[in-house]
Amino acid sequence: MKSLTTLKMLTLSAVVIALAAVASVTLAPAQALETVRLAPDDLDWGEASDTATVVDIVGDNETAGMYAYRVRFPEGFRNQPHFHPDNRIVTVISGTLDVGFGNEFDEGAMRALPAGSVWTEPADQPHFVSAQDGEVAIQVIGVGPSGTTQVEQ
Repeated sequence: MKSLTTLKMLTLSAVVIALAAVASVTLAPAQALETVRLAPDDLDWGEASDTATVVDIVGDNETAGMYAYRVRFPEGFRNQPHFHPDNRIVTVISGTLDVGFGNEFDEGAMRALPAGSVWTEPADQPHFVSAQDGEVAIQVIGVGPSGTTQVEQ
């Protein structure tokens, strides 16, 4: 009986210490969401490129808080398997993007998503994309901080 009471006390002590440690961590404050009204012509895409081009809409995906940005992929662009630490919702704005999930780029596992399509990218879920049939634009919405980790091939 005494060992059971001692075990309960040790468990309770460990929980209290863990909660105190969590409570003492200062979390970075999230950015306040800005008021934004943008028409497509308001977006500054910069120079055309044979790689992905990104334009921020609101927020900063590298800091705490909500963010949204658009990405334009040129025809023939392939993004190898990678993942992000945050949950994301992605919408195809124009074109058709082939999207797949997994640790290896597998064209057979991809689904063609035309403009208006939506997919989710759960945190740490490897995925890959391809713009085979022409230029594609997508919009990504998430809550940062974010980042990109390539899957080792």
